[in-house]
Amino acid sequence: MKVHYFQHIEYEDLGSIADWATQRHHPVSATRWHCGDMPPHLDEVDLLIIMGGPMNIYEDNLYPWLAAEKRFIAAAIASGKRVLGICLGAQLIADVMGAKVTANAFKEIGWFPVLKSTGASGPFAAALPERFSAFHWHGDTFNLPPGATRLAHSVACENQAFSVDERILALQFHLEVAPINVQTWAEQGSQELVEAPYIQSPSAMLADPEQFIQLNQLMQKLLDQFDA
Repeated sequence: MKVHYFQHIEYEDLGSIADWATQRHHPVSATRWHCGDMPPHLDEVDLLIIMGGPMNIYEDNLYPWLAAEKRFIAAAIASGKRVLGICLGAQLIADVMGAKVTANAFKEIGWFPVLKSTGASGPFAAALPERFSAFHWHGDTFNLPPGATRLAHSVACENQAFSVDERILALQFHLEVAPINVQTWAEQGSQELVEAPYIQSPSAMLADPEQFIQLNQLMQKLLDQFDA
């Protein structure tokens, strides 16, 4: 399976997803939009993975490449490709599929519980526990696009994940991160780490290494559904 990913800033890469692809012998390529890369032809992609980033989906004036990225995502979805979006990536999927992306009532930064939504079905839902701790770093959120199944929610954010046609998966939270990722994000985004109900300190984010192991295992379970 040819895996291609979209990267939006230097310090938000594939994380543990790269390990999954290596273990399963899937070739991986990338478009680094922030470096001026051009996307591939759709024939070169079986699974498109859209990573996160500090920008918002409506900041085309600041990030002119967002328009080209949205066109590619829309074309990939229309052509039946498998697509995974994480955080900003999930918001981009929602946007090109006709759903609104807006500021959430709260910023979520750190470890907070996520609940599987009532009525969630399909292979992605089956791979999710009823309740799990996920790592979050987002201020925006998405509505559900037409035809989507809501998979998960949290106290602070109504829509945490959705799937469409068992081939598109959008995750507002991060399951791919390792401690080094979180440490770097905390350094790069230190201005966001203020006192707030759903914002943790860097020390709290990094307090339990076991959490990252469980997180990455869940990421692999979800990725395996694309490979089934």
